[in-house]
Amino acid sequence: MVNFLCHHHSMVPVYEPYTDNPYLDDFYKDMKRWGFHSQLYFLTHKFRLHMSLNNNTGIVVQDRTIYEDAEIFCTNLYRSKKIKKRDYLMYMELYETMREALQPPDLMIYLRCSVRAIRKRVKQRGRPSEMEIPVRYIRNLNKLYEEWIERYDQSKILIWDSERMDYLTDLVDQIEFQQAIEQAMQE
Repeated sequence: MVNFLCHHHSMVPVYEPYTDNPYLDDFYKDMKRWGFHSQLYFLTHKFRLHMSLNNNTGIVVQDRTIYEDAEIFCTNLYRSKKIKKRDYLMYMELYETMREALQPPDLMIYLRCSVRAIRKRVKQRGRPSEMEIPVRYIRNLNKLYEEWIERYDQSKILIWDSERMDYLTDLVDQIEFQQAIEQAMQE
């Protein structure tokens, strides 16, 4: 989506710093041991990234937000007993403090799809460390995403059925997606 938006709307891309996370490969091998470390790394780096965007005068698009790190990924690890309650509560306190300092996005675009489609996209992306992610893990994340988007109130939201409406390869869907974005940005 980031590449599509940058190409069609002259936005500046901001990508998740996943390749720099020194805990990520270890995390996928042993989530219980490395989950907290990996999430703390993402939280710290996303906060720094978000703070740098506060001073940006252009239009930027992020592929992942700090909200997702805390409210979906870290929460999933806590619910699945891969992060201890004490660590989770400290993490969430830090997140809430950071969130107060952030300027929310002008528009949140939520790409909705099924677990089957997510698994297919993960395989297509081809990151070696993600090839053996358990289906239950993806299912839990998808459920948390749905819960989160229902209560998200930081900005305008555009929910797009990315499984049914293929904005990447279908010209009609591309036009509809562009129109939906433009309409949401003008509201």
